[in-house]
Amino acid sequence: MTKVVVIGIAGEKGLWVADLTAGTVKPLDPPADGGLKAAAAKGAAGATVTKGLSLAVVVKSAADAFAGHYIG
Repeated sequence: MTKVVVIGIAGEKGLWVADLTAGTVKPLDPPADGGLKAAAAKGAAGATVTKGLSLAVVVKSAADAFAGHYIG
């Protein structure tokens, strides 16, 4: 299974690509066309777009995540 995730955070511009196998996170150039461009436009307009995720949560810091903190 591929372990790459495209991430967009509400209220912030741009997308990121997290390669979980390589342990890297890099900015993604805005998609020029296709399904990712359409999904990114929906996200930029305020929609939540998910595919293939079982959990996605924004926390204040990595330390909070490692400590198990979640405010829902």
